[in-house]
Amino acid sequence: MIMQTLYKNFNLFDGLKPEIQKDVWFIVDSESGEIVKLGFNDAPDCEKVVDLKGKYVMPGLINSHVHLMMNPITNKLEYLSEAEVTFTALNNLKEALKAGVTYVRDCGCAFDVDIKLRRLQEEGQLGGTEIVPSGRPMCITGGHADFTEGIDGETTWGHLVDSSDEMRHAVRRQFKLGAKNIKVMATGGVMSATDQIDDTEFSVDELKTAVAEAHTKHMTVAAHAEGTQGIHNAIIAGVDSVEHGCLISDDDIDLIKEKEIYLTPTVIASYTIPTYGEGKLPSYMVDKARSFLDKFYARMKVVNKAGVKLAFGTDAGTPFNRFADTSKELELLTKVGASNAEVLLAATKNSAHLLRIDDKYGSIQEGKIADFLVLDHDPLADVKAVQQVDKGVYKKGVKVY
Repeated sequence: MIMQTLYKNFNLFDGLKPEIQKDVWFIVDSESGEIVKLGFNDAPDCEKVVDLKGKYVMPGLINSHVHLMMNPITNKLEYLSEAEVTFTALNNLKEALKAGVTYVRDCGCAFDVDIKLRRLQEEGQLGGTEIVPSGRPMCITGGHADFTEGIDGETTWGHLVDSSDEMRHAVRRQFKLGAKNIKVMATGGVMSATDQIDDTEFSVDELKTAVAEAHTKHMTVAAHAEGTQGIHNAIIAGVDSVEHGCLISDDDIDLIKEKEIYLTPTVIASYTIPTYGEGKLPSYMVDKARSFLDKFYARMKVVNKAGVKLAFGTDAGTPFNRFADTSKELELLTKVGASNAEVLLAATKNSAHLLRIDDKYGSIQEGKIADFLVLDHDPLADVKAVQQVDKGVYKKGVKVY
């Protein structure tokens, strides 16, 4: 049985430094899936050798904001059964892996299906793209994520939370089930019919309760926050990441940077709805998305100029936002002012740190898991290189695509 494989003769973006290193090799242990040795120039002898012929290697993409439960083509949001959610999630995981996404954080899944799938992964029954699960998100009655689920409408997508005490109980329930992240809906959203994106949907005290409970139990908190006041409340409460951040103020750009809170722009999610949704989605979705798009892009340019820490997420699963198109987000981030190096580091080192998996994932180093992509062209010179359809995808040192 071959226990080690040498990969040699490639150029490396390691996910740590904004540079390409030339003539690199590393050895992967087949049992652990870890890189046990990495070096340059002349490679040692090994049981199995793979010559990558001068191509470009980078870490697998870490998508820190997805919704495995959602089908971006049917766009069905309500009365989903648990079986349908699970079926959709498994298909999305396969599509994500082929696109080069080797780890995801699910930011809200009905029936806690993401938690249940993660448990199967931990038991060795389910391979492929790994999951940091959040389970059901926290939302107010009538707010973003108050969607009816189940064939008979027996549940909702989110926990309906209308006080600090209810928030505390809901977070503890998710902890009991095995969530690693808590998703809070701090503002309204594009996909909910009952609110506007600048509606504030949790008090600061409710958000602080979520953060305090989560942080004492080794969980992170991600805040869906699009409107200005809700973004401010989330930052004040001390969340780990602000998701979307569409209308963030100048003062809060300074504050989020000072507090070292991550911002996950998910530019592609706002791009796909007005681009492809006319006549196919409810008009309120298209109208809301269009109403703030220019302001959103302008705000992100200020964010990037200020040097706010970016995480990489796409909101995949939302309308026309396919898991297969994950790497398009890299290109869109450069259009709102981020450099190629910044977006690549967001999709590797930064997202791994946010998800608290950076001890083993997010970079190509000795002792890290060998999740990596093989590209024909230099992604640091042009991030569109990652959009290569037939790129090599390796999970734990094994080629899966």
